[in-house]
Amino acid sequence: MATTGSILTPMTTSPPLKKDDNIPINNPADISVIVVYFVVVLAVGIWAMVRTNRGTVGGFFLAGRSMVWWPIGASLFASNIGSGHFVGLAGTAAAGGIVIGGFEWNALIAVVILGWLFVPIYVKAGVVTMPEYLKKRFGGQRIQIYLSVLSLLLYVFTKISADMFSGGIFIQEAMKLNIYVAIIMLLLITALYTVTGGLAAVIYTDTLQTFIMLVGSFILMGFAFTKVGGYNAFVEKYMDAIPNTTFYMQGNETILIDPKCYTPRPDSFHLFRDPITGDMPWPGLVFGLTILATWYWCTDQVIVQRCLSAKNMSHVKAGCIMCGYLKLLPMFLMVFPGMISRIIYTDEVACVSPTVCKEYCGTEVGCTNFAYPKMVVDLMPDGLRGLMLSVMLASLMSSLTSIFNSASTLFTMDIYTKIRSKASEKELMIAGRVFILILIGISIAWIPILQSAQNGQLFDYMQSVTSYLGPPIASVFLLAIFCKRVNEQGAFWGLVIGLLIGLSRMFTEFAYGTGSCVKPSNCPTIICGVHYLYFALILFGASSIIVLGVSLLTPRIEDKHLYRLCWALRNSTEERIDLDADDWKNEEETDSKDNCDEETETKLSCCRKAYNWFCGFEEKKAPTLSPEEQEALQRKLTDTSEVPIWKTVVNINAIILLTVAVFCHGYFA
Repeated sequence: MATTGSILTPMTTSPPLKKDDNIPINNPADISVIVVYFVVVLAVGIWAMVRTNRGTVGGFFLAGRSMVWWPIGASLFASNIGSGHFVGLAGTAAAGGIVIGGFEWNALIAVVILGWLFVPIYVKAGVVTMPEYLKKRFGGQRIQIYLSVLSLLLYVFTKISADMFSGGIFIQEAMKLNIYVAIIMLLLITALYTVTGGLAAVIYTDTLQTFIMLVGSFILMGFAFTKVGGYNAFVEKYMDAIPNTTFYMQGNETILIDPKCYTPRPDSFHLFRDPITGDMPWPGLVFGLTILATWYWCTDQVIVQRCLSAKNMSHVKAGCIMCGYLKLLPMFLMVFPGMISRIIYTDEVACVSPTVCKEYCGTEVGCTNFAYPKMVVDLMPDGLRGLMLSVMLASLMSSLTSIFNSASTLFTMDIYTKIRSKASEKELMIAGRVFILILIGISIAWIPILQSAQNGQLFDYMQSVTSYLGPPIASVFLLAIFCKRVNEQGAFWGLVIGLLIGLSRMFTEFAYGTGSCVKPSNCPTIICGVHYLYFALILFGASSIIVLGVSLLTPRIEDKHLYRLCWALRNSTEERIDLDADDWKNEEETDSKDNCDEETETKLSCCRKAYNWFCGFEEKKAPTLSPEEQEALQRKLTDTSEVPIWKTVVNINAIILLTVAVFCHGYFA
């Protein structure tokens, strides 16, 4: 019996940390690759700065709505795939099998919903941010400010913190640097070209980094499958990947660990698992995850902002399709290699003894998060190892730049303009950049909190937090677009009560601790016994009932306020009367003209000119547009028409993509 035999195995079967003295990436080939990578990224960022208009809000935040489909698709993918995916997906796969890949494949459906249903409404509404859309749709300011603040909190507590934590894990394994020194260096570089370049620089560097990520990941996947002996050997050997040390000492007592904690699951290669006993029940994976995907892909500022920068709707849809095809890859580039890492480094990656895990990776609950970094450091030759570090840095930086740019947009357009209603264009640009620096400070301060709170799988932590906070937002956006009867009171109370329900679950779970298989949490079953994907379904249903119930009990919004803001009235050509006219822009125009006139009257020094160019401030005032020209520009920015032939091409490709999604789910179900 495995547990009996394990008692005779000495604790030294787990490798000691003697390799810490050797820095894996400490040779000319690796260092040269990393230096060249950073030079190229900065060069692309500077090139984007030079060729794009960064001196206006539209230029800085929406890249002047001039982007074509392929950088949009690449940027959507790179913004989504952070170092948290490399570390989290591979780690969870090492522990539980391929089911975590279903989170990636669900996105194939979500991006079609984004491009065909949501973005046309956003474009017709003429909005820059998601809270701005809700303000136009419902009126008032409390929903807009509420959603902006909640989105910023979600960025800090899930996206930024998880990416920095996982990036720190990789850097620790590869370079033996202090985690704070490494992360601060990365943050300074990412902030540099986010602050200076705006969205265009972010999208172009994302495109470069997507290419680097794919090349490096494919190379590592090849090494991994070669090492394990091919796919069939991989399937067979994974089921036998059981660590040697399956006990731990408590005082003088030897505690045997339940075999289910270290034996690979029988359904490790099944995507759809038992709805009651499965670690990832299939109804939750199909329906609960779709709600989370709708929130993330269709209402999240980071994602939608890239689509809003497109030249036209055909480019939006083509970019979404490209992103969908790229989202097929993480199963093969991250999930399978994570499982192979368990085969190659069974005692380290699959450790269950708290003492052994603590010795190897510094945490008692398990070391699966080290599955991908461990393989990179040990399998890749010099030079290629540096390339893979560049890949991890690329994924970390692309995610952070996207989040920083979008968070800056949310703060500037939805919060700062309420504090400074007469702020000039230049003042808004400065405020957005300063806020990025503040966000970096908060993110660094959150690192030790995340490290101490990390009790389970990193990817599960990210998904569970979004399950507690995301469904009310998804509910409000879906109903806002597809149900005319929903009003401001219903949306606000649905958001607030939904948030309170989600926070009650989240705080209870964190208070009791998520525990581990070896030392389970004593959280009450009625609270923590409900899988987080099932909880997402329940929370979505409860929020929707509240939104609809309160809306039906309060006055409806007249159609004249809803033209081109909801699906039923999307093609209306009548003039919309905004519920709350937000005329800070008009006030700003006159102020900024005066400011511009004053500034151009004084001769600028060379240092001042260099500073203005670096930050994207125009030294000459923009030409004044006539009312007819302003109307023509607005028509262009809100145009959703498509050339018939390209409309047909993208529609056919969408059907093919959905077919591929169904096939992949069915094949691995």
